[in-house]
Amino acid sequence: MKTVLVTGAGGFLGLALTKLLISKGIKVHALIRRDNPELSDLGAIIFKGDLIDYQAIENAAQGCDTVFHVASKAGVWGAEADYIASNISGTKHVLEVCFDLGIPRLIYTSTPSVIFSGQDENGVNETAPYSAHPLNHYTSTKIAAEKMVLAANSFELKTTSLRPHLIWGPGDPHLVPRVIDKAKQGRLALVGKQDKLVDTVYVDNAALAHYQAAIELENEAKCAGKAYFISNDEPVTMADMLNHILSAAHLPPVNKRVPASVAYTLGLILEAVYGLLGIKQEPAMTRFVARQLSTAHWFDISAAKKDFGYLPQVNLKQGMLRLEAWLANKT
Repeated sequence: MKTVLVTGAGGFLGLALTKLLISKGIKVHALIRRDNPELSDLGAIIFKGDLIDYQAIENAAQGCDTVFHVASKAGVWGAEADYIASNISGTKHVLEVCFDLGIPRLIYTSTPSVIFSGQDENGVNETAPYSAHPLNHYTSTKIAAEKMVLAANSFELKTTSLRPHLIWGPGDPHLVPRVIDKAKQGRLALVGKQDKLVDTVYVDNAALAHYQAAIELENEAKCAGKAYFISNDEPVTMADMLNHILSAAHLPPVNKRVPASVAYTLGLILEAVYGLLGIKQEPAMTRFVARQLSTAHWFDISAAKKDFGYLPQVNLKQGMLRLEAWLANKT
């Protein structure tokens, strides 16, 4: 790899990946939708544009030998058309650009949600089927996009799909601030009677997996045409994970509980009401979130270890110390 394109380079994972690539002496073209001074300071070459714009992607990809397609529309609420435009049409444009420009490698950022059907996932591997009944538009469009990416794998374009689970760390704009804000408002609660195990991944480990997969595509390409779960490989209960975050923020632990059935019913009602009234703001609870918070999600990552040598470099304890330091500097 000499010159690469990172879509969504201004996002949480995209920025960590860009930092890693530049530290390896790789030239990075960063496709972003809004200004990000940090990317410029790193030395990335900035291209502004949207995934729905084929020409913007093609301009950014000129001269690249690898594409990291990290950008997507995430979240558990929103108009289906917006998810389709970004996650399906956008991915289609990225693939078209790779073929049109003769770019030989594509690493796609997927999600373990593609297999989630509302049931416990205890040590599952990549043989698990896609969800037959996705609980939101994000999941259904990521399923379609991942299928598209893997089906495109060929002699001309080697593709692989990575499924990092619950990315966190310093700079996290999603999980960490949401947990802290809800705790401060007294609205944070554990869902279900039983604490179940979940996998998470520190952001630098997720970035490392992307880099290692790209290196493998460049060499023997054992990961070509395949999807991989990516985690810290140290499952933890949801209660412990939340309380680690709260401890890093010097907040008291959460102990309030809500029955899983109550959370699911509330999500069902709120989704119906918000949908009926056309409310764009995310409901306080959805069916997907209720199921996610009350079920186990931990994965067998032996395939990633075997095929491209992935091993987490920052463990949970080390990552939490880094998070604590970052939060202290923020305030």
